[in-house]
Amino acid sequence: MASTKYIFITGGVTSSLGKGIISASLGKLLQARGFSVSIQKIDPYLNIDPGTLNPYEHGECYVTTDGAETDLDLGHYERFLGVPTSQANNVTTGQIYQTVINKERKGDYLGKTVQIIPHITNEIKTRIKLLAKKNKLDFVITEIGGTVGDIESLPYIEAVRQLKWELGKHNSLVLHLTLVPYLSAAQELKTKPTQHSVKLLLENGVQPDIIVLRTERSLTKEIKQKVSLFCNIEIDSVIEAIDASSIYEVPLKMQSEKLDETVLKKFDLPIGESPDLKPWKEFLHKLNNPIDTVNIAAVGKYVELQDAYKSINDSFIHAGAHNQVKAKIKWIHSEKINPENVEKLLKDFDAILVAPGFGHRGIEGKILTVKYARENKIPFFGICLGMQCAVIEFARNVLNLKDAHSSEMHRTTPFPVIDLMENQKSITAMGGTMRLGAYPCSIKKKTNAHNAYKKTQITERHRHRYEFNDEYLEKFTEAGMFPTGINPDTNLVEIMEIKDHPWFVGVQFHPEYSSTVLKPHPLFVDFIKAALEQKKLRTKK
Repeated sequence: MASTKYIFITGGVTSSLGKGIISASLGKLLQARGFSVSIQKIDPYLNIDPGTLNPYEHGECYVTTDGAETDLDLGHYERFLGVPTSQANNVTTGQIYQTVINKERKGDYLGKTVQIIPHITNEIKTRIKLLAKKNKLDFVITEIGGTVGDIESLPYIEAVRQLKWELGKHNSLVLHLTLVPYLSAAQELKTKPTQHSVKLLLENGVQPDIIVLRTERSLTKEIKQKVSLFCNIEIDSVIEAIDASSIYEVPLKMQSEKLDETVLKKFDLPIGESPDLKPWKEFLHKLNNPIDTVNIAAVGKYVELQDAYKSINDSFIHAGAHNQVKAKIKWIHSEKINPENVEKLLKDFDAILVAPGFGHRGIEGKILTVKYARENKIPFFGICLGMQCAVIEFARNVLNLKDAHSSEMHRTTPFPVIDLMENQKSITAMGGTMRLGAYPCSIKKKTNAHNAYKKTQITERHRHRYEFNDEYLEKFTEAGMFPTGINPDTNLVEIMEIKDHPWFVGVQFHPEYSSTVLKPHPLFVDFIKAALEQKKLRTKK
């Protein structure tokens, strides 16, 4: 194509309609047609990034390979497209205002009064175009966070209005996702909320080119005609997005609604052959037709909110489908685990995962979980803090270092088996001591990690501050817990395993960030295999 095509996705009526899934699904359909696609998320909050946000506030913080802490929707983009994202894929109001204010302080605006228009909107447009400039893309899909009508979203809607004129109608379009609620008392689907949402867009100078209607029930032709009439668009541009049993079915539903064809027509591009979704359909077939099940306990401290561990949950879906196994995940709050109930809570599971997190809350429950998995030889997978809990548990109960701890939780512990490195201790800025993004790791052969990866050199993403303390490495190795993955540049421990255990792996990094639909993460795949073996063993007993 001669130039990049821009697709702006807005949401109306209510939040949580699934703009991220619609964005990812449309991106997948265009990618399957041979186009290069990237998706970016614009978040209207004033935080610079979600790195300091509580997971209860904003769900999981997703980390890109270049070390950006971003919105969890970037995880959807990567899992659907299989293409890494970067800092340029997530823009926040905090970043926009910080950049503009810094320019003003340096005198870049030559004494002019700095205003929302044009200075803020110009910066927004620059960030939107930056993604295409860096990657030479056919399509850039920009998801505008929030709901049309929100005060904080107004500068972004204005930027979209300006861009539509600047880029021209054959290089940009607006897709508006909205809700058609069903009123059971009246037994009717109602389009009025959609009409009002589009009216709000029109008041801001933006006419949507495509309207996607989220609905619990199939839309009649009359409903589509009504939306077409009152919202100024062709009936073929009114798309049904009915609830699906899995988010991974949405691309096929959007294909059946011809969303990708509608987009190509709007851009005056040839329709060509249908996108090749055979691998995607094979994944869905395995996902929907498992030949076995495993029960996995996942222990964390943000379990009340499903999105807090979104990438881990999806990694189990990918790896389960690969093994043709349904992984039934039971999330258990670590604060509710104590010495009296740990066996009752965990005895019926085929495998145990201890999830990542920050802070001391619930830490003892995680350590008790590790102890139970180690002593009862249940397949164990510890991620980030989960790996650190495994180290602390081993130090206390095998090395007899009774007060061993992480200096994050207990600053005066006599045995800081998890600690800040010396070069980190002088840094005071929040986030300054964080290890973020992709780092290399060398894996030892004849280990669980090597059996999973099938190679000795890997790269994985990190988001943590504290490290395994090398001063204790010799004691751990002699007692049977040994490093199987080492950072070749810094010698920091990345993976710990235990001898004489069916499958015990703790990783300092976050493998869940790298798992995609068509390329499930090897550690999750191998962990589910270990859970299957455990299930067979339990059945024999």
